[in-house]
Amino acid sequence: QALIDAGFEIIATRGTRDALVEAGIPATLTLKASEGRPNVIDLITNGDADLVVNTPSTTTKSADDGSAMRRAAIKAHVAYMTTVAAGKATAEGVKTVRELGSKKVKSLQEVHANIVR
Repeated sequence: QALIDAGFEIIATRGTRDALVEAGIPATLTLKASEGRPNVIDLITNGDADLVVNTPSTTTKSADDGSAMRRAAIKAHVAYMTTVAAGKATAEGVKTVRELGSKKVKSLQEVHANIVR
């Protein structure tokens, strides 16, 4: 829900999409890389993804799909994370920047530079 609140549209593979919709969170279906085309890799490669949250299972097929997603995201300069907590923190950060404007946001380096020793 945090991603929706931050202004994102969620596009998910079948299991994730079904769980989200069941929880009342709107999500559009896409295919896994191993399920055919067009798929999640195509979305990333074509510039149709701004953020990827992949919470992979431990199966070999899932690991292969995750590896392909990571490679595509890196190549396309798309943020990629592997935990729900990281996705939620990112969504909250994006929402805050949109609400407050970028002038009130400081980088971690700026914060550390202002620490008095």
